[in-house]
Amino acid sequence: MNKAFTKESDDEDEDDVAAAPSLPPGSKYYITRRGFVRMKEELDHLLRVDRPEVVSVVSWAASNGDRSENGDYIYGKRRLREIDRRIRFLIKRLESATVVDPEAQENLEQVFFGATVTVCDQEGAEFSYQIVGVDEVDASHGLISWISPLAKALLKAREGDTIRFASPGGMRELDILEIRYV
Repeated sequence: MNKAFTKESDDEDEDDVAAAPSLPPGSKYYITRRGFVRMKEELDHLLRVDRPEVVSVVSWAASNGDRSENGDYIYGKRRLREIDRRIRFLIKRLESATVVDPEAQENLEQVFFGATVTVCDQEGAEFSYQIVGVDEVDASHGLISWISPLAKALLKAREGDTIRFASPGGMRELDILEIRYV
């Protein structure tokens, strides 16, 4: 059989959803408006820019003849599969998303999804965290997933409360200084 009609490996066609952070069973896929817009922009860019560019390179490489040793063709097809997997992943995530707008939150004195919380540890160091969806996490910018241990401990807390949670370094206590929804 011609090599063009065989799969390179069985796990090449796995969905990115399997590799994505998992949600607790039965929970919704929450995302902030900013995260939703960012995912839509990425999907649009993949569909309108990246995929057409790769398709044109692959078709050019295919026209050159022998595909078995044609690096442009082989790597182009691999990149095309990666792009298509990401497109499927983004479409599934966007279809199942429950968009939560932090600015529309009514109960401003408690911590809920989308809140930006300023906390103080026992040494007096202050940190700010925003509780976001699983695909928006960026710990270096203070964006934590709503299913993380810290976020779970913060949820429904109020200013002035002290929360306890298990961190990799052991049990920690944090005092909640401020809750904002921006």
